[in-house]
Amino acid sequence: MPDKWTLKNKRALITGGTKGIGKSITDELLELGAKIFIIARGKELLDEHIKEYSGKGFTAYGFCGDMSKEDDRKKLFEDVKTKWDYFDILINNAGYNIRKINTLEYKEEEFNYLLEINLKAVFDSCMLAYPLLKKSGSASVVNIVSVAGLSHISTGAPYAISKAATVQLTKNLAVEWAPDNIRVNAIAPWYIRTPLTTPVLNKQEYLERIIARTPMKRVGKPEEVASLAAYLSMPVASYITGQCIAVDGGFSVNGF
Repeated sequence: MPDKWTLKNKRALITGGTKGIGKSITDELLELGAKIFIIARGKELLDEHIKEYSGKGFTAYGFCGDMSKEDDRKKLFEDVKTKWDYFDILINNAGYNIRKINTLEYKEEEFNYLLEINLKAVFDSCMLAYPLLKKSGSASVVNIVSVAGLSHISTGAPYAISKAATVQLTKNLAVEWAPDNIRVNAIAPWYIRTPLTTPVLNKQEYLERIIARTPMKRVGKPEEVASLAAYLSMPVASYITGQCIAVDGGFSVNGF
């Protein structure tokens, strides 16, 4: 495999790396040769995964924390610095949603929480990661957003706002950090079958509506997002920055 198609010895930090899309990204990066550091809220599952990865000969570290809490974000990077003096890849994957069709139904604390976990946490992790990414000399940031940040879907305005803002953050940082050889891109999935979306996808009528609007006539798989995250982190993607790429089976381009 040519060096440009590998992540051998690259160091990657993945937020929300034990479930769903985050778990698939973690697995993909490890298989491509990366060393990983993951943060997740559930200590038992986190420890289980780290033990499994280490048992397979991978280099894997974990930090138990909540990305919606500013103190935990700071502690995460303090811990990262005890292991690494730089790293090459930042995957901002941790996120959450409170689904309500009517925006008037949201309480202020719900709105604030969704912006904290989906936007402020991404902003802070980028700021805290910057000095370490700059030392890499060739770094990549991948922000996991959503097609909800590109067009209206029935998933709630606060979530959509947070994802749209993260798309814009991606563009700004891509331009600002290009001189430091740090690329910044975003991935916007449509419905992917994960623990977070299972309650929605188990509703047959709603699932049928999703599939009817999706040209490929199915929901996505976590590994289909992970493969793009890996590609964007590879040397082969060295001229791609500031982009938001939808992984959506054609949903976002499906007109009448």
